[in-house]
Amino acid sequence: MVFDILNSVEDYTSMKLPFYKNKQSIQTVSPDFAKLPEHVAIIMDGNGRWAKKRGLPRIAGHKEGMNTVREITKAAVNLHIKVLTLYAFSTENWKRPTLEVEYLMKLPKIFLNKYLPELMENNVKVSVIGNLKQTPSFTQKAVTHAVEKTKNNTGLLLNFAFNYGGRTEIIEAIKQIVSDINNDQLSIDTLSEHNLSNYLYTNGLSDPDLLIRTSGEQRLSNFLLWQSAYSELWFTDALWPDFNTEIFQQALADYEKRTRRYGGV
Repeated sequence: MVFDILNSVEDYTSMKLPFYKNKQSIQTVSPDFAKLPEHVAIIMDGNGRWAKKRGLPRIAGHKEGMNTVREITKAAVNLHIKVLTLYAFSTENWKRPTLEVEYLMKLPKIFLNKYLPELMENNVKVSVIGNLKQTPSFTQKAVTHAVEKTKNNTGLLLNFAFNYGGRTEIIEAIKQIVSDINNDQLSIDTLSEHNLSNYLYTNGLSDPDLLIRTSGEQRLSNFLLWQSAYSELWFTDALWPDFNTEIFQQALADYEKRTRRYGGV
């Protein structure tokens, strides 16, 4: 059923309709930014609304959003950003219509089958945070294959948050901490922000310097709650399929102007 709908989406998007967005060509020359974030996190919001505005099925928005992922990944590579974390599927997204969820579960396979060679060419390393064990086997297989295939790459870390929830992440960390304390592997007196961070999905990653959300919404939506304590937040009305390199550079330019004091003066 999902692929029947997907075929109809292909029919729509292959037509040169006046409302269908012409993606900007991916930029190959990096602008001269003096201060770039090491880690950028993005809440990719607005795919469904983008499709609805055009009279298309919601999954058409997710399909077009996949192309935006490619464009922004390429831009991050060109800008030498170290980590790009994308909120692809939240633990709350299971509440969405069954057909939409089924398509979202297939999206990693569709994206990685199409773009993995390009990711390899650009030295991109793929990783994932979240509970993949609760996703279908074909989703797990596609992600595991990409992670394994790119594990030796040394460029941009493209980090997908898939079946991810910030509160669940913290609860799971607390459970493991309690277990380690009970097994004398950790002393409660030495528990700190630093070693708590080691129990999170993002263990080994720096916290996001810049967190972007598209579609006009201004909330974290259970995304990187612990890690974003001192992230610079940037919001845009652009729906995710309309987000492009130019808007991304605007976010980075605004980031350059900010002074990060971390509670100091």
